[in-house]
Amino acid sequence: MASHLPPLNALRGFEAAARHLSFTHAASELNVTQAAVSHQVKALEQDLGVQLFRRLTRKLALTEEGRVLATAVTDAFARIGETAQYLRSDSRQSVLTVSLTQSIGVKWLGARLGRFWQRYPEIELRLHHSWHLVDFDREDVDMAIRWGVGDWPGLTSHLLKSADVTPLFSPKLLSGDRPIRSPADLRHHTLLHDAGYDDWPRWLAAAGASEVDADRGPTFDSHNVLLEAAIAGHGVALGSTMLLADDIAAGRLVAPFDLNVQLDAAYHIVYPPRVADLPKVVAFRDFLLEEAARDEAAREQALAG
Repeated sequence: MASHLPPLNALRGFEAAARHLSFTHAASELNVTQAAVSHQVKALEQDLGVQLFRRLTRKLALTEEGRVLATAVTDAFARIGETAQYLRSDSRQSVLTVSLTQSIGVKWLGARLGRFWQRYPEIELRLHHSWHLVDFDREDVDMAIRWGVGDWPGLTSHLLKSADVTPLFSPKLLSGDRPIRSPADLRHHTLLHDAGYDDWPRWLAAAGASEVDADRGPTFDSHNVLLEAAIAGHGVALGSTMLLADDIAAGRLVAPFDLNVQLDAAYHIVYPPRVADLPKVVAFRDFLLEEAARDEAAREQALAG
C-alpha cells in the first residue's frame, strides 16, 4: 500500500518557502497570498506532526525536520519537472540517445547500423562513445551498451555479447625469426594488455603455456588503440573472434589457436525501467539482440562446416 502523502499544494508552498526562507517571496512565485502559503505550511506541519520552520523576527529558518523534507521535496519536484519537459518535447519519440564504448561501436555496431536505419528511418540515433558509466537520472541518455558482469542496481540489463577471447595478431608474426606456431612461442613476443594484467594469465593457463610471462607488456585504456598495435604487428592481443570477425576476414588479424577462454565480463544492454516500453528503446534493443543472435548462428554454422 502506498504511503500517505501530504497535500500537493501544501508541499508546493513549503518548497517555495524553504527555498526563499520567506512566505512573502514564496507567495509571489506561486501567485497566491502570503496568508495562503502560511496556511499551507501550518497544515503540512499538522499533517506531519513536526515543526518545519522557526519563525524568527522578519525571517524564517528551517528546522532539522524542515531541512530533511526540503531536500526530498526539491529533488522530487526537479525530477517531475525534467520528466514533464521530456514528455512535452515534440522530438522525444524519434531521438534515441545511446552511450557505448568505442570498442563495440567501432568494431561491431558501426557496420550493422545500416540495417537499423533501413528498418527504422524515423528514429534519429545519437551515439555517445564513453568509458564512464552514464547516470540515467542526470544525463540525457536513453540506454547504454556497457562492459561488465551485468549487475547494475536499479537498471534493466540484457546480455548482448559474451567475451570468448583468444590471441589475435598480425599475419606478419606467422613468419620471420620468431614465428608463432604454438602458445609457447608467445614468450618471444610482446603481450598487449587491455587496462590490466587479468586476462592473459587465464588464457595462458588454459593453454598450458607456463613458460610465457603474463605480467609483461604494455597496457592500454583504449581497446581500439590496442587492436591497432596488434594489426600493425607490434604485439599480440586478446580479443573476441566474433567481435573482430571483420578484421579476421580481411586478413588484418589472425586467430591461429583453437582455444577461447570466456571472461567474467561481457557487453550488456542497459536502461532504466521507466523507458523499457518506449517504442524507440524496444526497437533498438531488439535490433541489437537480433544482430548478436545472427553472429552466433553464423559462428555455429562455421564450426559445423
